[in-house]
Amino acid sequence: MRRTARILAANPLSLLGVLLVSLVIVGAVFAPVLAPFPDHRGAVVDFTNFNKPPSATHVMGTDVVGRDLFTRILYAYRISLLLAVVVLAIAVPIGVTLGLMAGYLGGWWEYAIMRLTDVFLSIPPLVLAISIMGVLAPTLVNGMIAVTAMWWPWYTRLVYNIARGEKVEGYVLAAEVIGASRIHVMFREILPNCIPAVLTKMTLDAGFVILIVSSLSFLGLGVQPPTPDLGSMVAEGARYLPDSWWLAVFPGLAILVAVFGFNLIGDGLRDVLGADR
Repeated sequence: MRRTARILAANPLSLLGVLLVSLVIVGAVFAPVLAPFPDHRGAVVDFTNFNKPPSATHVMGTDVVGRDLFTRILYAYRISLLLAVVVLAIAVPIGVTLGLMAGYLGGWWEYAIMRLTDVFLSIPPLVLAISIMGVLAPTLVNGMIAVTAMWWPWYTRLVYNIARGEKVEGYVLAAEVIGASRIHVMFREILPNCIPAVLTKMTLDAGFVILIVSSLSFLGLGVQPPTPDLGSMVAEGARYLPDSWWLAVFPGLAILVAVFGFNLIGDGLRDVLGADR
């Protein structure tokens, strides 16, 4: 852990990523405390302050019904981070387990799992998510289902490639010789060697999940109003460009900060993984 911290600390961009992600997480967790107008996260109308540019009272301006934009961005971060955590918490175990089975067991397990994986990977991720959301109602739960359905194959492919190479290593053969079960070999011997690559991909994917979810909301297939969501805020603000520029610019910058921060951390972890090898 100390070696990893030293390598990350030597990379200024990784430190910037940690700072950006920390700001996003703090803003989301402490939104009720940091938000100047907490009630503006819902169906509130204040026509006396509608569509106002950034000011001392409203640092990011207000939307077309008078709600504080900064407040809504903080609460939108909550939705985005929740979706990222839930999607990865479901997709990663499924993908890792299937990848281990295909890579280690081989045979018809490998053929069945990898052909199914190839089918999902052959469809562009956003197109698959849009197709699923076009059938299901555009709710938060269905959004999680749509994004999860397109995310597990990437982890299956990653772990499959690692497991297929590791199963011929000496430590795996030694475990098999002493009578270790297949479950033990997969999850106690091979899986620990997959964790660094999986963690790196998870960090990178956290930003991509936020971007995909925002894209679905931008198209009207994600979280529905009045719940604040970064994608839907950008879509609404785009209709008032360039006069009311703040309506689209600040939510767009919020997406940029989150995605950029996670990508920088992922790049730093990739450097650590390369150094370990």
